[in-house]
Amino acid sequence: MSGPRDAATGSAAEPTAGRPVATAVVVGAGLAGLTAAAGLTARGIEVTVLEARDRVGGRTHGLAVAPGRQIDAGAAYLGDRHTELLSLVAELDLKTTPTTMLGASRFALGAQHATRDGRFPPLNAVALGDMFELLDELTAAVRPEAPWLTPDAERLDTTTAAAWADEHLTHPDARLFFPLFLGEMMAADPADVSVLHLAFYLRSGGGIRYLNAFEGGAQQDRIDGGAHQVCERLAERLGTRVRLGEPVLAVHQDADGVTAHSTRGSYRADVAVVALPPLLADTIDYRPGLPVRRAGGRTARGCAVKVNLVYPEPLWRQHGLSGWSVNAEGPLLSTVDDSPAADGVGVLTGFVTGSEAHRFAALDARRQRAAAVEQAARLFPMLPPPIGFHVTDWVNEQYSQGCYAALFGPGDWLRHGPTLTTAHHRVHWAGTETSTEYFGLMEGAIRSGTRVVAEILTRL
Repeated sequence: MSGPRDAATGSAAEPTAGRPVATAVVVGAGLAGLTAAAGLTARGIEVTVLEARDRVGGRTHGLAVAPGRQIDAGAAYLGDRHTELLSLVAELDLKTTPTTMLGASRFALGAQHATRDGRFPPLNAVALGDMFELLDELTAAVRPEAPWLTPDAERLDTTTAAAWADEHLTHPDARLFFPLFLGEMMAADPADVSVLHLAFYLRSGGGIRYLNAFEGGAQQDRIDGGAHQVCERLAERLGTRVRLGEPVLAVHQDADGVTAHSTRGSYRADVAVVALPPLLADTIDYRPGLPVRRAGGRTARGCAVKVNLVYPEPLWRQHGLSGWSVNAEGPLLSTVDDSPAADGVGVLTGFVTGSEAHRFAALDARRQRAAAVEQAARLFPMLPPPIGFHVTDWVNEQYSQGCYAALFGPGDWLRHGPTLTTAHHRVHWAGTETSTEYFGLMEGAIRSGTRVVAEILTRL
């Protein structure tokens, strides 16, 4: 390997006199992996990043909707508490833009079809208030730094959110809204996640009110031009250290180092960072073998398909509508105005989540388009046929295994939680699923990369 390079310039950095240059191989070029790689490089460690895809970014992904206009086909939103992401955005000379929410919302919830100001659905307010109070109680009780040590953790981790809802939610409006809420918050079907994971996810992200809010909340802003630019600019700094199209098949260790074997070659280093979702990390052959696998038998893929409908302009605004909707029937269980900040095309983004995501992903492209366009036209009758239509299927994305994040099912936190961040000899773990702060969000991914840098510096 060549000597280490300065992350900003790509020029060779001088190793400490008389001391060999430390080396690291990073598996995965998403936010976590590239944050780790940039941090290690800045500290004089020679890094190689191996990425299976032909692009960087992981679960961030840009989509061109017009000349010079890109939007997010993956992770998109951030808030003022996402301090590490905001710092990185500023450092990379990127800008944020507010998520537009001016105007009335549309609701199609069973027999309730309504247009009203705000985002509170036209359902029984007392029933939904009681549901959120129960969720707040669960959230307040969880130990976010160690969910498996939460009081009554065994019961909470062996009970699904669906079973909890069957027991505690008696009003039909609460039963109707609960799976829609889980789909929006964590791309989960209630049958897929434990109550402990539900409570942890909400607590880790800042609580229900913060996670669910646009203004003043976790969905307040977007990165102008798309969140994928963060990874692209980090990769530009790293230069030839980033190798695309190299899925890693095996990570083997011995007393002297670690070797990552990809489809194109083998890379020897002092340490390795595996920055992959748990289900994907488990497809790698580790020697010696892992004492505890990264995922369990009930760990599920995040159930999200993102649909972007492109129009000549955001016509709904002219009719006093925000573009926001919540719907009991799919495929689009919610929509939001994701139009680029500059004047031009209008983009209505639809979220297909939970069990609906699996059904929609199984349709052919023609049926997907027909179903989504027909529903958008019912919700917003003023819309002409879209001039662009894009589907990003994260459920079946080979090198993500779901989105927003892995869904921890019954027993996962008790069995896998204590070892999520524990290094396996020379192998360290990163990724938003290893972060107890902002789990499942871009902020969590960045914080996990920073944690790994500190771990490796301590080791070396």
